[in-house]
Amino acid sequence: MSKREDSQYQKDQMLTVEITDIGNDGEGIGKIEGYTLFIKDAVIGDKVRCKIMKAKKNYAYAHLEEVVEASAHRQLAKCPIARQCGGCQLQNMTYEKELSFKQNKVRNNIVRLGGFDGEFVDSVMEPIIGMEEPWRYRNKAQYPIGRDKNGRIVAGFYAGRTHSIIPVSDCLIGVEENKEILDIVIAHMEKLHVEPYDEASGKGLVRHILIRKGFDSGQIMVCLVINYKGKGGEFIPGQQELVDALAKISGMTSISVSINTEKTNVIMGYDIRTIWGRDTITDTLKGLKFEISPLSFYQVNPVQTDKLYGQAIEYAGLTGKETVWDLYCGIGTITLSMAKNAGQVYGVEIIQAAIDDAENNAKNNGIENAKFFCGKAEEVLPEYYEKTDREDASLHPDVIVVDPPRKGCDSACLETMLKMAPERIVYVSCDSATLARDLRILSDGGYVIQKVRPCDMFPHTVHVETVVQLTRKE
Repeated sequence: MSKREDSQYQKDQMLTVEITDIGNDGEGIGKIEGYTLFIKDAVIGDKVRCKIMKAKKNYAYAHLEEVVEASAHRQLAKCPIARQCGGCQLQNMTYEKELSFKQNKVRNNIVRLGGFDGEFVDSVMEPIIGMEEPWRYRNKAQYPIGRDKNGRIVAGFYAGRTHSIIPVSDCLIGVEENKEILDIVIAHMEKLHVEPYDEASGKGLVRHILIRKGFDSGQIMVCLVINYKGKGGEFIPGQQELVDALAKISGMTSISVSINTEKTNVIMGYDIRTIWGRDTITDTLKGLKFEISPLSFYQVNPVQTDKLYGQAIEYAGLTGKETVWDLYCGIGTITLSMAKNAGQVYGVEIIQAAIDDAENNAKNNGIENAKFFCGKAEEVLPEYYEKTDREDASLHPDVIVVDPPRKGCDSACLETMLKMAPERIVYVSCDSATLARDLRILSDGGYVIQKVRPCDMFPHTVHVETVVQLTRKE
């Protein structure tokens, strides 16, 4: 038997190890004789006792049992259930160290996954944009509703990799009004015996509670996601009583229901019915007013979004004459933010409702140099690209901006961008792994990375946004 096989570690084995690195998901990493241990909730610099939960040949996942010697970077988590909830993976790490981890995460992904030279990446990276006050920053929360082991109705968040609800009404990265709203809804459900939705049986009424707040306007929206199969009348027993209670909350502007009768993990249904107040709330971003519906995509951290978009505008290098195409434009937040500094802006988005919102937002802000198209970017762009030589040269982009979902840009979209050959590309990313992949494709296609800057949109979590400026090779 070889030494490696002979020294194989086993499930339930207790070990003491020093944490020397952090993984992509924020877990501590330690090594014993070359054998790697991944330990959730351990912080770099800690010396910990851990119990192996799942052992492989060269590595294991272990449970943190005890911090033997605390790291200089360790702090007490502000939220009492941070460890069980798992939504904030980094609360027990100082914020300064968290920002350093995120800067390195972006850098290392671009080097390792994108295949770029480390010294080159270091030369183009700018320091991460952190938050002065990294709490109460989320303007949106979606709480699943269910029952706990004792049969009580609870709202909270799913524990990591499960659909088991950890009860929490006052999440410290959410707004303070969330607790008051949840308390009112749950008290109403208990009083009138309204059943929460049960995933296993598909029965029960209330599935989720969506809460949004405009940080600038102070307006609040509540949308109850319900498994409603009725034909008319009340959507919720005692509906008027519930509405009256919620309407007393300062800032309450919109109360609605979202009907979702599907057996699915998708939270929102597309059938939205307003039962009190307005259909939307408004908020201000980069000096522009935006109408936000229950289904609107709108960045959840408005303080950092202002900084993120400011960085994107700076990287776009606009002088007032450029034609800008914004792909994956959503409700037009980036498109319209760039409009006042550009000659003409075009937004492309696959969801028609988002395009409708974008057009309304342009109209409401008096912006006349913005036009929006519904469709896939890789289908919309070529149609207009092919017209540029014959009909309208102004359609040719000087700048293309992309802000794709976590999976990154579609390969056909990247191909089209390369064919259109803008002077500059500004890539806004919420996943530095897919960003690294796409940067390699753009780089091989004739573009040079000029600047990279991470922005911490999601303090206490492992997620980080990044803005990249690329220019076309002469």
